Amino acid sequence: MSIPSTLWNPRPVRLLEGERVYLRPVSAEDAEGYFQMLFNPEIRRLTGTRRAFTLEEVRRYIEAKSGDNAAVLLLIALRDDDAVIGDIALQDIDQVNRNANLRIAIDSEQHLGKGYGPESIKLLLEYGFGILNLHRIELQVFYNGRAIKAYEKVGFKREGVQRDALYFNHRYHDSIWMSMLEDEYRERYCSQ
Repeated sequence: MSIPSTLWNPRPVRLLEGERVYLRPVSAEDAEGYFQMLFNPEIRRLTGTRRAFTLEEVRRYIEAKSGDNAAVLLLIALRDDDAVIGDIALQDIDQVNRNANLRIAIDSEQHLGKGYGPESIKLLLEYGFGILNLHRIELQVFYNGRAIKAYEKVGFKREGVQRDALYFNHRYHDSIWMSMLEDEYRERYCSQ
């Protein structure tokens, strides 16, 4: 059965939609933009990325993630103009223990401090707790006070500190572990 041309929508797929951003799957066509984002110096610093990647490696990574049942990798795009401003992922999804790790990266300084990150996180938390039936979502943050405030604003709680866990730019940095449980999410967002 073919799709009638009147139903075909040329806009990008919007898997999860918020007020100002939406989250969409990464496709092969996104490889070059994703590749460029991996070389943003601030993204590399905040994520502790040390390794260089080739465009072909990025293409293989995107292809592998599309078939990976233990991860959900999505791009963050603005609703107004479909501009991609970063990515967000649930990784290491453990269906037995019902937990996963969250990571997010906003690509440009011009998009920071505008609430796009927290809105994207809330969309992915709703998906993780409401669709994937996860019990616990955790994250790890390095020396990024702005990110810590955003995570706490969304409802993540600090669990602990791994001292000197990351070596980057000639020194060691602590890693702060944070998490949210499904009942904390539901109390905060579903009872409203």
